[in-house]
Amino acid sequence: MPILGLGTWRSEPGEVAQAVRAAIEIGYRHIDCAWIYGNEPEIGQTINALIKDGIVTREELWITSKLWNDCHAPEDVRGAIEISLRQLQLDYLDLYLVHWPVCVRKGVYVPKKMSDYREVHVPAEKTWQAMESLQSEGLTRHIGVSNFSKTKLLDLLPKAKIRPEINQIESHPYLQQTDLFDFCQEQNIGITAYAPLGSRGRPDRLKEADEPILLEDPTILQIAESLGVLPAQVLISWAIHRNCSVIPKSTNPGRLKQNFGAASLSLSAADMEAIAKLDLHRRYINGETWTLNGSPYTLNSIWDEN
Repeated sequence: MPILGLGTWRSEPGEVAQAVRAAIEIGYRHIDCAWIYGNEPEIGQTINALIKDGIVTREELWITSKLWNDCHAPEDVRGAIEISLRQLQLDYLDLYLVHWPVCVRKGVYVPKKMSDYREVHVPAEKTWQAMESLQSEGLTRHIGVSNFSKTKLLDLLPKAKIRPEINQIESHPYLQQTDLFDFCQEQNIGITAYAPLGSRGRPDRLKEADEPILLEDPTILQIAESLGVLPAQVLISWAIHRNCSVIPKSTNPGRLKQNFGAASLSLSAADMEAIAKLDLHRRYINGETWTLNGSPYTLNSIWDEN
């Protein structure tokens, strides 16, 4: 899996096609998608056109998608990946992830009332068994999870015939998740970092008026100035220096090129030590979407944090 990829969450219709085309022409080969993002058809059309034009081959690309929360029941898993494959115009995915350790009623995107949650929670191992079947049948080459805590991985691993290969989690200097990183490394589970730049483009309902802005952190600014690069490049490079794949999102061709250039940026041991001191244990995507309106979930039950 290429260590640097393109995130596509919040890439609007009409913009995402341009972004994917520009990214692949720049040299990106890793595109991170999800059915819930609502833009897989446009991404699929773009990828198909680029392959037909000889710009890239399917084998050169790494395409990830994700199982939404309303399809955790084993009988729904295959249908979910088949929809993504049709929309992306692909015969197989390189990686398919369980998007969240949260179950909602079939047909629900974001729950708005108590009845939108499944009456009976689908155990993660049942969903995972269906994910294993997808890999066995060649619908995806690799399988993994997203937003899984160490506790949830410890529960799943003994029950898995095929171990999760990736855990995609929010990770940046304000949320370094060192314990989870160390555990995944011990278990040979790769990490993909989302929101590596602080997710300024997320919905307003998920923002706080006085939240810290990662791209304006004095330490990050100082390191960027000393290296003659941009703060975003420092943040991307920091993730890569942790041996972590990273998927910054942008639809701006100039920023796409700058982000891609961060892969060749070298941070010193002193830079890494300075950034290590920035950890605030602060989530920008905090999971509150799943804890409202009579939800059976709490933030503690999602993240297994006290």
